[in-house]
Formats: sequence, structure tokens, C-alpha cells
Amino acid sequence: MSDDDRHDAAASETQPDARAASAPSGLVSAVVNLVDTGPVLLGAYTVAELTAVDAIVDFLETRPSDDVIAEAVRSLAARQLLLAGETGEQVQVQGDLGIAVAFQQRARKVLDARTTGSGPGEPWRILLLPQPERICLMVRIDALGVHQMGLYKLDEALDALTEWLPRGSAADRGEPVDTEALLTAAQRSALITVTDYTAQGSAETAGSSRDLVLARNGGRLHFLVRDPGDREKLVPDPEAGKDDVRERLVGLLR
Repeated sequence: MSDDDRHDAAASETQPDARAASAPSGLVSAVVNLVDTGPVLLGAYTVAELTAVDAIVDFLETRPSDDVIAEAVRSLAARQLLLAGETGEQVQVQGDLGIAVAFQQRARKVLDARTTGSGPGEPWRILLLPQPERICLMVRIDALGVHQMGLYKLDEALDALTEWLPRGSAADRGEPVDTEALLTAAQRSALITVTDYTAQGSAETAGSSRDLVLARNGGRLHFLVRDPGDREKLVPDPEAGKDDVRERLVGLLR
């Protein structure tokens, strides 16, 4: 894809008058074909910059102040990633950020993985937003709040996510576990949540969700799930050890 094609990839976004991102004809198929040749990196952005263009904000935990968002708007405009739209209430999101917004709005589920015990230089949170073409938008979030975005083949993204999650030999099924003590003592743990959602323009509405918790302690990997009778409690997964971590991720995304 040429630089001109990327800069023409505009997503029309408005806060007062939300509507679906519009992309030039052929953009999606061109980007999908490009991902077939390798990952398409879409740059790094702050929470304020993503909030300014209404990208993945429903999956973020905090909203920056209006002053911080205003500064982010100026920064994006200075880099020609944000332009005035056809009306005073519209803006156009340009270039790689526009591509990210367009693909985010096409997704209908998000896998949100958060880990404890991450090391320097690695993310503490990863989002995967699968697309119908078996590619996905991946967002890596580091301790400074920098969101590194890219498009990957789904299988490659799942491989990378599996490598990043806690690993170890599966604990025995049926073994009594004090889940609170286990999570406190774990060298590394992760909460993985998959949420289905619908979208109208830039507004996402969350639907059903499912969770999986991984905890590595003493070289053994424990699988925990929500107690069907009490969603606030975690219990050992009766299916633990039946499938490996990657297969469990695939099952969550079905």
C-alpha cells in the first residue's frame, strides 16, 4: 500500500453524530491482502489520542480530562492525522490511525488479556479484535499507557498472545485449590475476557462475555473460571488440562 493510499484512508468520526467509519472503496480488501504478506503496523497512540477519535474507548478504563483530550487533538492535527470534516461537528481520521478505527468498528468481539508479573519492555495488556477475514487488530498496552496497534493474521496473533501469557504444565484436574491464595502467590497470572458487542457508528454495546484466569505457581499452570452459581467467585476449571492455552483462546473466540 502506498503512502498516498494510507493517507486517503479516512474514517469519518463524530461524537455528537456518531456514524460508521467510512473507508474508500477497496481499502479493506487491500489491507487484508497486505496482512497476508506480513503484519501491518499502525503506530503507537496515547489514551487521549484514541479517545479524541473515539477508538476502542469502550475498552479503556479511564477517560482523560477535556484539557488532555484537547491537547491530543492538536497533536493529531499537527501530524495531519485529524482533519476537519464536511460539517462543523465532524472530523476525519487519516492515515494509519484511520485504518485502525475502521477495522475496530468492523469487529464484533474483543479479547482482552491482562497480566501481572510482566517484565520491562513488555505490555501488561493486549487486545485482539478479530475480523471476518481471519486477521485481527492487535493493541499492545505498556505501563506508560502507550497503545501499539497493528493488523496481523489471526493465527499469528494467537501465537504471540499465547507466548506472552503464563505458561507451565497444567495442574491436575480436581485438585482442591484456594483460589485467593493461589492468585496471591502466583509468579504470573492473567485475566482473559472475551466480549461480544454490537456497534452503531462509533458506539459499542457490550453483550455476552466469558472469562478465563491463568495462574502459574511453582511451574504449574492453573486454569480458573467463574463459578456458574456465583459469578464473583473463581473456581478451578473442570476442563483444565484438556486443551492447551492456545486452544482455550480459540474456544473463547468462537
